[in-house]
Amino acid sequence: MAKEQLMSYEDAIERFEVVIGLEVHIELNTLSKMFCGCANNFGSEPNTNVCPTCLGLPGSLPAVNRKAVESSIAIGLALNCDIAATGRFSRKNYFYPDLAKNFQTSQYDEPIAYEGSISVELETGEVFQIPIERAHMEEDAGKLTHVGGATGRIQGAEYSLVDYNRAGVPLVEIVTKPIYGALDKAPELAATYVRAIRDIVKAMDVSDAKMERGNVRCDANVSLREKGAEKLGTRTETKNVNSLRSVENAVRYEIQRQGFILAGGGSITQETRHWHEDRGHTSSGRPKSDADDYRYFPEPDLVPVQPSIEWIEEIRKTLPENPAIRRKRLQESWGFADLEFRDVLNSDLLDEVEATVAAGASPQSARKWWTGELARLANSKQLSVSDLAISPTQVAAIQLLIDNGDLNDRLARDVVAGVIAGEGEPGEVVEKRGLKVVTDEGALIAAVDKALANQPDVLEKIRDGKVQAAGAVIGAVMQEMRGQADAARVRELVLERAK
Repeated sequence: MAKEQLMSYEDAIERFEVVIGLEVHIELNTLSKMFCGCANNFGSEPNTNVCPTCLGLPGSLPAVNRKAVESSIAIGLALNCDIAATGRFSRKNYFYPDLAKNFQTSQYDEPIAYEGSISVELETGEVFQIPIERAHMEEDAGKLTHVGGATGRIQGAEYSLVDYNRAGVPLVEIVTKPIYGALDKAPELAATYVRAIRDIVKAMDVSDAKMERGNVRCDANVSLREKGAEKLGTRTETKNVNSLRSVENAVRYEIQRQGFILAGGGSITQETRHWHEDRGHTSSGRPKSDADDYRYFPEPDLVPVQPSIEWIEEIRKTLPENPAIRRKRLQESWGFADLEFRDVLNSDLLDEVEATVAAGASPQSARKWWTGELARLANSKQLSVSDLAISPTQVAAIQLLIDNGDLNDRLARDVVAGVIAGEGEPGEVVEKRGLKVVTDEGALIAAVDKALANQPDVLEKIRDGKVQAAGAVIGAVMQEMRGQADAARVRELVLERAK
């Protein structure tokens, strides 16, 4: 499918006012589903975590997951929302193959949380206040896999497979009010807001918050109106965007696409759209339904949720430190420059670095390990860094061995590989592999003398004051010692023995 014609981003921003609205779906990490006892496990064999309730079989009855309600209230409190004295579930009727009941149990006019706001800060330091309209509880749908065809979508597929394991997984949908005044920052603001929501629920441990798994997904609403106009433009909703970069790019693309249509005298169709990351554009989905089209009505099989004030206050006491405040505190404590700290944030490794520092490593060495060697290893294995079989405590232990002179950087990398391979704790890997730095001065001097004797031309250069020539000798000694020497000490000995 070819890209549609676009207006330049600068021209679109100059002519039109951009209004965005964001709906972020959070999968909760409860042990069981929202309305039944089936396991809430990612990665299980298809259609193994199912029962009559989440399959919508006749005669089955739902029961509300108390932990999911508790997590939903906590999210509402973290977003500075009011918590409803009573919240009612409703049936949202629509007909998809991955929705076995032919309706979704959601909340319509009585959400669990409403009227909140959070502040988000762009990289420039500019702060925006994002108004939250509501946060409501609902259940997720199943997952369709379209087989055949070139795109992995239903268009052109030979057939589709449905997995109902995800059907009934607890969701909290967080809906903003229209966001005005972002101007050219609208795409960046959208991504920054989604990041803020992800960081909040991750800090609260109410969701695994892995966007690549769909734990956090964003529906991005975009509309344009002539500057000075009062009436909002027709919006489109780009569905289920599951990376921060994609959120930013999808919003930018829609601004340019809609700008071209409106500038040419056309009109925008109110519809859902799909973002294609590989090709960098959106495509039309289906006409966007309004609330009336879903024929909401109260769920007759569930009583309203009525949290007591005492329970709400108990939940409030469990809220962790605000992620934005925590980031500022850690950056100041660690002494990181903005670029260094952003490197940690963009790698999503703040928790790992903090835990490594707490285990005894310096902030800079912790950052170096997680954003350097460990990130490289994870990339080579096509894993996320947090999925590597090494803990912050073990990383700190390896750094301590370096600090104590027992390992050099090359040997430390071998120890890391051994720990990840399951060979034991760092100290055990050092012993099993014989990786400890050689500290026997006699052995080092013998290796230095041999290397100097084998390279008389280099020896003469060193004696003539060309100290940089010592690198060749140092390399030979390190090779002789199988990398198990302290390079700094070897250099000292080379310069001493060359006199």
